[in-house]
Amino acid sequence: MIYQGNAISVASDTNNGGEPIATLTFDLKDESVNKLSSAVVAELGEAVEAIAATQGLSGLVITSAKDAFIVGADITEFHGLFEKGEDYLVEMNQQVHAIFNAIEDLPFPTVTAINGLALGGGFEVTLTTDFRVMADTAKIGLPETKLGILPGWGGCVRLPRLIGADNAIEWIAGGTENRADAALKVGAVDAVVPGERLEAAALDILARANAGELDYRARRDEKTSPLKLDAIEQMMVFETAKGYVAGKAGPHYPAPIEAIKVIQKGAGEGRERCQAIEAKAFAKLALTDVCYNLVGLFINDQVVKKKGSQYAKQAQPVNQTAVLGAGIMGGGIAYQSASKGTPILMKDIKDDAIELGLKEARKLFTKQVERGKLTTETMAEKLTNIRPTLSYGDFGHVDLVVEAVVENPKVKDGVLTEVEGQVGEDTILASNTSTISITRLAENLKRPENFCGMHFFNPVHRMPLVEVIRGEKTSDAAVAATVSYARAMGKTPIVVNDCPGFLVNRVLFPYFGGFSLLVEQGADFRRVDKVMEKFGWPMGPAYLLDVVGMDTAVHANAVMAEGFPDRMAREEKTAIQAMFEADRLGQKNAKGFYAYEEDKKGKPKKVDDDAALSLVKGLAKGSQDFSDEEIIARMMVPLCLETVRCLEDNIVATPAEADMALIYGIGFPPFRGGALRYIDAMGLDAFVAQAERLAEELGPLYAPTDKLRAMAKAGERFYSDAGKA
Repeated sequence: MIYQGNAISVASDTNNGGEPIATLTFDLKDESVNKLSSAVVAELGEAVEAIAATQGLSGLVITSAKDAFIVGADITEFHGLFEKGEDYLVEMNQQVHAIFNAIEDLPFPTVTAINGLALGGGFEVTLTTDFRVMADTAKIGLPETKLGILPGWGGCVRLPRLIGADNAIEWIAGGTENRADAALKVGAVDAVVPGERLEAAALDILARANAGELDYRARRDEKTSPLKLDAIEQMMVFETAKGYVAGKAGPHYPAPIEAIKVIQKGAGEGRERCQAIEAKAFAKLALTDVCYNLVGLFINDQVVKKKGSQYAKQAQPVNQTAVLGAGIMGGGIAYQSASKGTPILMKDIKDDAIELGLKEARKLFTKQVERGKLTTETMAEKLTNIRPTLSYGDFGHVDLVVEAVVENPKVKDGVLTEVEGQVGEDTILASNTSTISITRLAENLKRPENFCGMHFFNPVHRMPLVEVIRGEKTSDAAVAATVSYARAMGKTPIVVNDCPGFLVNRVLFPYFGGFSLLVEQGADFRRVDKVMEKFGWPMGPAYLLDVVGMDTAVHANAVMAEGFPDRMAREEKTAIQAMFEADRLGQKNAKGFYAYEEDKKGKPKKVDDDAALSLVKGLAKGSQDFSDEEIIARMMVPLCLETVRCLEDNIVATPAEADMALIYGIGFPPFRGGALRYIDAMGLDAFVAQAERLAEELGPLYAPTDKLRAMAKAGERFYSDAGKA
């Protein structure tokens, strides 16, 4: 044994009786995956020193004993490391470069056997070796830009020299995970083989390199020399890429453009100079608010996934499901279940509704075929997972039923009590209600412990969130099974307690309340939309209401007003109510705050509509001129305060789950980290002071809670890692 640590071991063996070969194996003790924490990187340095000091070696294979190769750096360390400042981060990265360069400079050929996921720093490790062999099921990539940083351990240096600047920019700026066939095509790996042949293929490459068949020194020279692009080629590659990537990334995400600039600045330089440029750019990005919040988002996502995994471990198996109501929503649920491999019955009382649901599922599968994600054979196979029916004949074998009929308590009550009589005693019933109390819907059920909410967001195939709602009598078993099913559907479930609107809609409607007050005081809704889109929302509030549908919004608002009359009930007619009464329902009938025309792809495109403008103008009680900052405050404060109340009322268990629900459910700007991180970033004292000023003029919707005031006074925050020095 050449080296033995907690995460890394190095052994030497002869290759078919020839000279000894070192095998460096990543196998992080007591962890399911390999990740590059500070401790593991230090071990890697020691291991490489031990290899360099060993006489007579003729090659090195880097491999992993886990299912994944290395999933990347240990992101849970990032906030702590980044707080140490720019100089520290530059020095830290230079130390890692020294270790990686020592691998690259070993006096014999080197190869990495990539058996599974190799991302970020994990992929950068593989780039240090002369050759890479990849299992056909593995994936590789550099997703750092998704965290607001760029590859800092040589990714911006080695990858462009290996696969060309244009391909490297696409991989790095896009942060993509790339399959084996794509990696082989661009030259990121040298061979793709079935997993069981990986070791043999790696040893074969070393033997061929030592025999002079493969020139490992030439490969090494290519990776450590300037890019082979003249000045005109450089300008074409980098300037074109910058324009395209800036358009896709948008103004709030600087990392993709910065990565291109790093590759461009280093194009004419050797290895060490390039790495210095990369280290400096990494450190600058690491200290931005965007990076801070995106790293926080990743950590929050891990919290949510871990909770989901704990529920799933306790769950009874969900092998056969059913959906009641076969419209667009039912069809979307059926598609999602079938596409991820859980067979589903789709029941309705009318043939035309069944046909509508099947049409929706077929349309979504066809899009997957058109994008090359599915073959027609696979599509046909997956479609057989959906079984349409007009009767309850096969419901005795169903493990979980999702009710997705109209949002009407009487209709839902009738359907739920009916289906309960047709299913087994252990079958879970879940209602896809967006607002109606789960406790109320359970009142007439014989087994209320088997009932919970399962709120999907529209469109089902796109929106990642599912709210799993626990009623007063819902059992842990029902919650666990529903969470497990949501995860099997590829969704992110977040468990919340019952209240009007649950979590996401309860938080969204005070935001709409802030919008209604702005319009009432004379703000132009088009300007409000522009300001909030510039702030980072995917669409402004008026546009969002058109997408949601005015009838849906009026119904949901009535539920909220009944539940929270002090701050959500309004005596005056709101713009939303006026739109509804004028039969301006939004996109569903092509007129709301905007009118809608079909674009070239047949999708609705919004245009200004004089009738909508005059309707809203007629409601205005003044013509106040608001600054962008005032619009943002008046929109964001009610939303953030309601998130705080949901946490205080134990509707949601943790700040992490609250923030992730808003990002996944309503498109809260990810680079701002969520409502509670947004408050932390402003400072609780500053946020409370702003809310109190607004509450004096605008009432209870803007009033901070007593607990929030106390937190602000005590200098507390929602996240212990929040705020930079």
